[in-house]
Amino acid sequence: MSDTASLPPQQARLKSNSVGLPGAVIMSAAIMGPAVSTFFNPQFSTPFSGPATPFVYFACLIAMLITASGIMEMAAQTPSAGSFYTYVAQGLGPHAGFITGGLMFLAYALLPPIEVALIGAYLQQTIQQEFGLNIPWGLISLLPWGFMTFLALEGIQASLRTAMILFLIEVGVVLTMAVIVVAMGGAHGLSLHPLAPSSSPHGTQGLVIGAVFAALSFVGFEGATTLGEEVRQPRRNVPLAIALSTITVGAIYTFCIWAEVIGLGDDKVNALTGASTPWNDLAHMYAPWMTPLIILASVSSMFAVSVNSNSGIVRILYTMGREGLLPRPLAHINPKHNTPSNAVLFQSALTFAIVLVVGALSGGLANPDGGSNVYGYLGFLLTLAILVVYVFANVAAIAYFMRQGSRRLIRHLVLPVMGGLMMIGLFAGQIVENSGAPYTWMPWITLAWFGLFAAGAAWLAITRPETLRKAGAVLGSDEPVKLGG
Repeated sequence: MSDTASLPPQQARLKSNSVGLPGAVIMSAAIMGPAVSTFFNPQFSTPFSGPATPFVYFACLIAMLITASGIMEMAAQTPSAGSFYTYVAQGLGPHAGFITGGLMFLAYALLPPIEVALIGAYLQQTIQQEFGLNIPWGLISLLPWGFMTFLALEGIQASLRTAMILFLIEVGVVLTMAVIVVAMGGAHGLSLHPLAPSSSPHGTQGLVIGAVFAALSFVGFEGATTLGEEVRQPRRNVPLAIALSTITVGAIYTFCIWAEVIGLGDDKVNALTGASTPWNDLAHMYAPWMTPLIILASVSSMFAVSVNSNSGIVRILYTMGREGLLPRPLAHINPKHNTPSNAVLFQSALTFAIVLVVGALSGGLANPDGGSNVYGYLGFLLTLAILVVYVFANVAAIAYFMRQGSRRLIRHLVLPVMGGLMMIGLFAGQIVENSGAPYTWMPWITLAWFGLFAAGAAWLAITRPETLRKAGAVLGSDEPVKLGG
């Protein structure tokens, strides 16, 4: 078996034209994880935003669509497996591209371990409730971790086929449960008050802090961008996949979390914590026969997120390795499956280490709180990292298109400015409004990580300037879209 990383760049490539538009949509939608985000993220928001949590999700949908506009424009011009790393390098230069790659690594590399840990914690609680057996979540987590690694080594098509099946299951279950709750009138009748910001028990502060976990639910809308070298017609299909997946999944969030609030009632919503399983409770209250399906959808959604986010970070590692900004062995392509196998194994080992270390330190590998804390703490951290990436991507879009002489001011200036400012506001809001440790540490950890990669870019500029200049240079296929008035 030869190491194709030593071959010329045009030979050491991912398999082109192997993914269609449906696969690209599933890539983004499955990373967002409609069921896992509906079942597990709101209870991290409700201690702050309370019954107004559906409003927070709807507001976040609008903000993410605006933020996504500049990203979609860059995806149409510079398709690459490097995603934001390539976009920012093309728009703002290799220094900024390298920093963006580092932030993306922090964000995407944490997605698989938080989902693997959450699967273990959720199943430990559920198995104990339903069957009286107590199996440590750390042991349960080994199963999804192993299967995730196997699928990544098999190739993107195997991962996407699995994700598509799981996505259809989870969406069908969560929508069915939400419709049942609405049809039965909820706890105290149907009402639109959860869609009003005034429903927040902690005012604006509650809305701002609760919005981080709403934003976590949308992390991955850009997942299709990492398929820029494998999807057919990437300049058309990648932007379209981002738009379709964000709108569809955002609508599911808003409706289902509204149904959750009216189904539980304000008092129970205000009592939720990160360790709660409110959709299990809804099933017991309104349709006990749905309980096994809720469990199935929960696990399938968490696993789909881990599989697809793992595919995304692996391709970013591959791209940065190919361009010499990370160790070149990460760019090795398995000739049988056309997969970046070294990058897969590196990310798999990192996932395993993060789950064990953070889980042991934050509650233990036998206590389900340990798995829930891995999800809550690292989910908050990765969301802050991706917010900074979204800011960089929108600034890069402005710079790129202004250099191109674009006269599409709404698409190439106004919307990217709005998207960037919204993400800056949400990040800054955590410093101003959040007062609970360890969440108060997370913005500073993110900024420290930013500083580390800024220093790394400066070091490369001095010691390996030619390598740094290549950042973001390898793009996907198709002719660039012509810019017009």
